[in-house]
Amino acid sequence: MKLHSGNVAVITGAGSGIGRALALNLAARGCILALADKNARGLEETEQMLSSTTASTCTTYVLDVGDNSAIEQFAADVVQQYGKVALLINNAGVALGGTVEQVTLEQIEWLFQINFWGMVYGVKAFLPILKQQPDAHIVNLSSVFGLFAVPGQAAYSASKFAVRGFTETLRQELAGTTVKVSSVHPGGIKTNIARNARFGTMTEKEMDRGRIYFERVLTLPPEEAAAIIVRGIERNSPRILVGRDAQIMDIIQRVTPVNYPRTMKLLQRFIR
Repeated sequence: MKLHSGNVAVITGAGSGIGRALALNLAARGCILALADKNARGLEETEQMLSSTTASTCTTYVLDVGDNSAIEQFAADVVQQYGKVALLINNAGVALGGTVEQVTLEQIEWLFQINFWGMVYGVKAFLPILKQQPDAHIVNLSSVFGLFAVPGQAAYSASKFAVRGFTETLRQELAGTTVKVSSVHPGGIKTNIARNARFGTMTEKEMDRGRIYFERVLTLPPEEAAAIIVRGIERNSPRILVGRDAQIMDIIQRVTPVNYPRTMKLLQRFIR
């Protein structure tokens, strides 16, 4: 997709992290932004950052992506205001730590409502207007955990595998149209997702240990992640791997699709 001044870009989860970084990156290119997040304060901070650094037009919407009626209204409002949408980035997501035995059904349902159904609602609501554009793109944020699974992340991995499967199918269905589709698989990005994660029936000590671990591996600045994603959009890349760790894990999973957990454990020992 050729990004240029006047493109209308929709970004969910724009109140922090990768979503905010994407908003700043696209605004610098002159894109018109429609930004959504459940966190009103974070969304306001993003808007203030945009107004102080760029002259790009920006409209914000406080909503829960897991609410289909809210997403449908969001799409209607954006189309009414701008008349077009060229880029949809389904970025909003949450995390849930814990083994299958530790997490509750309610927690898994909560996770899927945002990570998976929020993405589906976004695609369904905006696809009709995207198909009317001469050049359009859908970007769905999966994860490295949408490429491989690790213990303690069954629910999160399942949601991100689901995002990947939906996205890859959508890409094939839209082949030959003006709409390109990309799945994004970030590795360790330095955002608040781990700090804001929910946990299953763990002790405080176990939860703190989990947060410390993720704080240690989340190292890539969101601005660099956004730059990689935008470059992937411009190249119409079907799969965008964000970070060297994502690239390494992707290779390991492809080489040893069944025994990759053993390979990853050996690699971790070597790195230490």
